[in-house]
Amino acid sequence: MSGEADTHNSIEPPEITADSIHHLDDPRFTRENVAIVTGAASGIGRATALVLAANGLTTIATDIDEDGLHETAEKADDLAVKGALETVACDLTDDAEVEALVETAADAGQLRYVANIAGIQHISPITSFPMEKFDLLYRVMLRAPMYLTKLALPHIREAEDGVGAIANMASVHGHYVTRDKVAYNTMKFGLRGLTKSTAAEGDGDIRAFTVSTGYVKTPLVLNQIEDTAEERGISEREVVEDVMLGQARSSEMMEPVEAGNLFAFGLSRHGKHLNGDDLLWDGGFVNTYE
Repeated sequence: MSGEADTHNSIEPPEITADSIHHLDDPRFTRENVAIVTGAASGIGRATALVLAANGLTTIATDIDEDGLHETAEKADDLAVKGALETVACDLTDDAEVEALVETAADAGQLRYVANIAGIQHISPITSFPMEKFDLLYRVMLRAPMYLTKLALPHIREAEDGVGAIANMASVHGHYVTRDKVAYNTMKFGLRGLTKSTAAEGDGDIRAFTVSTGYVKTPLVLNQIEDTAEERGISEREVVEDVMLGQARSSEMMEPVEAGNLFAFGLSRHGKHLNGDDLLWDGGFVNTYE
């Protein structure tokens, strides 16, 4: 077996099973309450949507990838989730579609939670970085979360107790940067600013937090290995071992469901003191060094 094949196999995520999902005791985790999850056609977004639905929420799983959403819905059926999972195709760069998404969620019950997870990547140094790609990452990864937050907050405040939460996917790239990812780095730092701003205006009842993982076994990670290898002039195995895991103290990447469990914990009553800050679950990337 070639080195490249070994590399790809090493980051292939296992199937999400009922046993891998954490079930949390929270009286608000019911079908009457609604969560929006973006990027739900694959990776962390799919896992988070499944975890929240399994925990009893009505989950609006959204993505531009309709085929991927269909697979997410099929997986929810396979897991026999306690709540409900509904799919809504949405282009996050289209304000009208984002508005329709929020209205669909509000019509499904009491909107309380939003998990902004959708992300894309482009590998290129600043001097040759295409501005249209920068603008696209901005619209999907920072502007859309801001607009979703703006639209969701009034609905959350309509709840009898006014309690809810907004969660944003930051990653270690919201703490420090790696080269050739100027747009991704910028948006992740921006999400942390958006999160703190949301917490400042949430009056304690509506919380906001970020989740920061290291590299997770997702299509986004898999798809950037080849580009990173080409840009740096190294092998794909070296990208995984040296670039992705070289600084971590952990010897393996996280699974998407592990990140999904973090989102569920943060959104639940068990995360009530997590507000404006970050769940740093990075295997030692940020705060350890050799």
